[in-house]
Amino acid sequence: MKASQFFISTLKEAPADAEVVSHQLMTRAGLIKKLGAGVYSYMPMGLRVIQKIEAIVREEMNRAGAVELTMPVVQPAELWQETGRFGTMGPELLRIQDRHGRDYVVQPTSEEVVTDIARQELRSYKQLPKNFYQIQTKFRDERRPRFGLMRGREFTMKDAYSFDRDQAAAKASYQVMAGAYRKIFDRFGLTYRAVAADSGAIGGDLSEEFQVIAATGEDAIVYCPGSDYAANMEKAEALAPAGPRPAPAKAMEKTPTPGKATCADVADLLGVPLNTTVKSLVLATDETNEAGEIVKSQVWLLLLRGDHDMNEIKVAKVPGLDAGFRFATVAEIEAHFGCTPGYLGPIGLLQPVRIVADREVAVMADWICGANAVDFHMTGVNWGRDLPEPELVADLRNVVAGDRSPDGQGELAIERGIEVGHVFYLGTKYSKAMNATFLGEDGKPAHFEMGCYGIGITRLPAAAIEQNHDERGIIWPDAIAPFTVVLCPITPERFPDVKAQAEQLYAQLQAAGVDVILDDRGERPGAMFADWELIGVPHRITIGDRALKEGQVEYQHRRDSAATKVATADILAHVLGRLAR
Repeated sequence: MKASQFFISTLKEAPADAEVVSHQLMTRAGLIKKLGAGVYSYMPMGLRVIQKIEAIVREEMNRAGAVELTMPVVQPAELWQETGRFGTMGPELLRIQDRHGRDYVVQPTSEEVVTDIARQELRSYKQLPKNFYQIQTKFRDERRPRFGLMRGREFTMKDAYSFDRDQAAAKASYQVMAGAYRKIFDRFGLTYRAVAADSGAIGGDLSEEFQVIAATGEDAIVYCPGSDYAANMEKAEALAPAGPRPAPAKAMEKTPTPGKATCADVADLLGVPLNTTVKSLVLATDETNEAGEIVKSQVWLLLLRGDHDMNEIKVAKVPGLDAGFRFATVAEIEAHFGCTPGYLGPIGLLQPVRIVADREVAVMADWICGANAVDFHMTGVNWGRDLPEPELVADLRNVVAGDRSPDGQGELAIERGIEVGHVFYLGTKYSKAMNATFLGEDGKPAHFEMGCYGIGITRLPAAAIEQNHDERGIIWPDAIAPFTVVLCPITPERFPDVKAQAEQLYAQLQAAGVDVILDDRGERPGAMFADWELIGVPHRITIGDRALKEGQVEYQHRRDSAATKVATADILAHVLGRLAR
């Protein structure tokens, strides 16, 4: 490709609404152009990156035995009503009607449609296993689209769905996909981690996220430097402290804490470590009748150490809270505790509540909590002596750096990441809801065991940039760069030898299968170099009259601080050698 035939549109400044580096650089480099909130046009330079990502994904999916198809962007609501997701998915699911008043959705994912295909087409166990995938436009009506392609509304995703005869076969299919994903992300040339994850709204169990490591990532990744353990913050287990609970050493006292409503303020006032305090979080669960009216509510008190944060995903798995919970109202809190939030605790309740203690709190001694009286806290509190042992003990908190690794191989560390892929084992969640069956070997109908596997195609360029950039612009890995090599002849209109050498090298690189662009726009060297550094092409060859007279050209990798002079006779081999690395 020659630059004069291509479309290059760089900007000196990023738009005011570009908050993160990837959004700023993708806009400035002319990769994307905003059309509306969370909706972008992929410009020619950006589309080349996306196409390279798609090609790698497609090759590895095909190699893993998946079969490509394409499902509609607009889907009948009836399928989503079969699974219940039409009503439960929330406003992120864009619901529309056609001219006849029939309901449709704009797909955010395609479990329903692919399950409908399977129940019609896969009739016998002899047709299994089967894995269908697509690379297709998706839409999620984000309340607050931001960060460019990181959290847009319209995006491209590769979603795959496996169908198997039993759990063992489904888990084998899952492992095939998990392996294929590792090959895909290895080929992208990005630093990433595969981390154990919670399945969330899609359901099922056995789940991994693929996270690109970046300091600006929205997700916290928990890992053990001394082992292979890795999980996202939602999934990472906080082990119970080793050893028995210490014996009480202090008497319980009602201690004045005027105006100190937080654990941090109380600890500061009393001159004690924050980890000796216990915070109280009040939840409620509701029973409803057939009309959806609340007929009974139960108040729950969760106790966590003052320096720890509640993990809602873990709380949602506590027996009794697993059917859904909400935060209690002020009226409910006052009725049970006789006090407003800020001074709550498990001692001296007006009405019974169900108490759940975090594992850490369950083995604490001489702790501090609210006294259920404004401006007072209880100090020297101990289980068994001052209040009954907790009704339930569970892992309720986010882990912190330094916690023991669940695999016993050291301490946990935390880094930031950007989720770009996810694999799930779904089981029969969708096949049962849609009565999708096949005839088993015994001649009886059985529900498909399913898995689903997603990769954020258009999110990946943004994640790659968040991980690979400097003050001059983007630094693409070779595999997904819009062009792998750029040739920069200096004033070729004045020096015929420069132009000839550039054309010759351009032809040689093309013949060798290298994705090369020749900048023949006649730009000044400074402006030309600035464009390609901003765009992030990883390999640059500069052809100038002075060096050419010495039989040399200049090679510079995008990460190099300076150019290296290479003999013109050796430059092709030199570049091919760098690309082979």
